[in-house]
Amino acid sequence: MKVHRIYALVARHLYLYRRSLPRMMEIFYWPFLDLVIWGFITVYLMKFQGQIPGAVTFFLGALILWDVLFRAQQGITISFLEEIWARNLMNLFASPLKPSEFLAATMVMSIFKVLAVSVVMVVCAGLFYSYNIFVIGMWLVPFVLNLVMTGWIIGVLTTALIMRFGQEAEVLAWSMVFLFQPISCVFYPMEVLPGWLQAIAWMNPAAHVFEGMRAVLNASPTEPIAHLGWATGLNLLFLGMVIAAFHWTFELCRERGLLVRIGE
Repeated sequence: MKVHRIYALVARHLYLYRRSLPRMMEIFYWPFLDLVIWGFITVYLMKFQGQIPGAVTFFLGALILWDVLFRAQQGITISFLEEIWARNLMNLFASPLKPSEFLAATMVMSIFKVLAVSVVMVVCAGLFYSYNIFVIGMWLVPFVLNLVMTGWIIGVLTTALIMRFGQEAEVLAWSMVFLFQPISCVFYPMEVLPGWLQAIAWMNPAAHVFEGMRAVLNASPTEPIAHLGWATGLNLLFLGMVIAAFHWTFELCRERGLLVRIGE
């Protein structure tokens, strides 16, 4: 074994971190994210001193609904990456296929993934923990639809970033959604967050879905309606914005020849 060869290979990998934000996030942001998430959960549990009504319902339900959002996002970004890995991207867009048609197809794929994964999780939660997600009642339908839309927003945004910055940004396909987890209030209420972070979380559609779910389980008569209204309005606004951004990015990449580099 030669030390200089080992050093050369280590140096080669270290140089990759100098200009790569996704790689730097792997070292600094994700450990910090874990600390923040579990820190807020701990604050929540300490505040109520373990006397949270229906704790299993809160946490298992939140986990299942969070996975709905995650799979909706993955359905779009992974479908795009599959075309890159198969070197089929240029073939697709050399055909009469429109960007809007491509997005529509990935959204349909995300629905298939959400349905498949949801069935598995609901069945396993019932078998292993005797948990029934349907205790939420008819509220479950609009909540899930809004989470799917939020997943689409993150998925389309991630796809546009990968299209623009290439393979370096591929890691975002698995990590982008977790950037929003601290302000999604999945496992803890919004009131646990600091005031300045609550203002940011209020603009996150997913946070309203999870707040609405907790309000339903607490038998609050008006809160679920208010949160559902906010979630739907924000989702429609942001979905329109990211779709417009995707089309703009697609035209930019086509003019600069970036699609060829991504596909190859």
